[in-house]
Amino acid sequence: MSEKPKHDPFAVLRYKEFNFFLANRFFLTLGIQMQSVIVGWQVYALTKDVFALGMIGLTEAIPFIAISLFSGHIADTFNRKYILLFFTFLFFIVTGFLLYFSLDGVHVLKTYGTLPIFISIAFVGVIRGFISAANSSFMAQLVPRTVYGNAATWNSTVWHIASVLGPSLAGLLIAVNYTTAYIVDISFICLAFLAFLFIASKPIPVKEKSESLFESLSAGIKFVFKNQLILGALSLDLFAVLFGGAVALLPAFADKVLHAGAVELGFLRAAPAVGAVLMALIIAYKPPTKNAGRNLFLSVGAFGLATILFGLSTNFYLALFFLFLTGAFDNVSVVIRHTILQLSTPDNMRGRVSAVNGIFIGSSNEIGAFESGAAARALGLRPSIVFGGIMTVLVVLATAKLAPKLRKLNIDHL
Repeated sequence: MSEKPKHDPFAVLRYKEFNFFLANRFFLTLGIQMQSVIVGWQVYALTKDVFALGMIGLTEAIPFIAISLFSGHIADTFNRKYILLFFTFLFFIVTGFLLYFSLDGVHVLKTYGTLPIFISIAFVGVIRGFISAANSSFMAQLVPRTVYGNAATWNSTVWHIASVLGPSLAGLLIAVNYTTAYIVDISFICLAFLAFLFIASKPIPVKEKSESLFESLSAGIKFVFKNQLILGALSLDLFAVLFGGAVALLPAFADKVLHAGAVELGFLRAAPAVGAVLMALIIAYKPPTKNAGRNLFLSVGAFGLATILFGLSTNFYLALFFLFLTGAFDNVSVVIRHTILQLSTPDNMRGRVSAVNGIFIGSSNEIGAFESGAAARALGLRPSIVFGGIMTVLVVLATAKLAPKLRKLNIDHL
């Protein structure tokens, strides 16, 4: 009997182009995470309204959802590298406008209030829609199928490392001024753009049949809804993120409950990512592929429980710890979900399936932020967070009942 090959936790890092892809992922995530904290703190400083924090998420989610199916069609029809370069450049331009609004000698915000910021965030939603659809599908073209799971782990690790540094750095720079924070933000976006220049263009996937625009747009939805594994994993994460979106309320939670400032806010925002990074290192050595379905449900349920405990906490360090746990447990589901998507989707469908994934997951962060803001206004700040955690646990129990194939999933057999 031949011995099973030893698992190599660094297998995917031996591919040069994937390392440049990770560099892009790192710097672009730094830019996005920094911008999220800067905008959230700036809007809250101008309005002192938790509902306004929720509106930031909704303002980004609506255009993201509206453009997602079309962006998936574009990602399966045109060169994915050029799509990513173009929309990263547009992200640079929009962030430049946010920098301009923050300059001391400019009175745009004094004249129009937060409206220019919300318009900019709406454009970011469109940009993220195209980047999201092309990014995941392009990654699959850089490495062989045998290391997809390892690629998903390192992709998630780099994203979370940037998510640790981005909010913390933003909190420190906001303490200086908004202009400095936006200048550093723009610098990271430039580095993300440059990283992609070192990756060769990949061929456009060959379509199996001729399709009309409507058929192409709807193909991703049909594919997902016919696959219980993909649909179950996406639904689980959708509702968990939707109800467990306590991060959107952190500016208000830091101010009203913890009596903390911008620097502490940065650490609170970074705490989930710290947990995710540590969990990712564990996953790199011991992938959660065996009994993946069971691991998925347990991790999302633990995420909901940690959210409840965070909502009940009044101590800064306890809040930091429970946010740390939410990130650690969430990363298990992220890696499993991405591995399922990569292994179950043909290359000529990746853009459209990634777009549907974006609607389920990417937009659920922003809609979850809106739900959190609305719930905080209706129920109160802390009760709304506890309610979200309880709903997350109930969703886990319901999905486990409705998706038996997912519950019994072993990724090693896909």
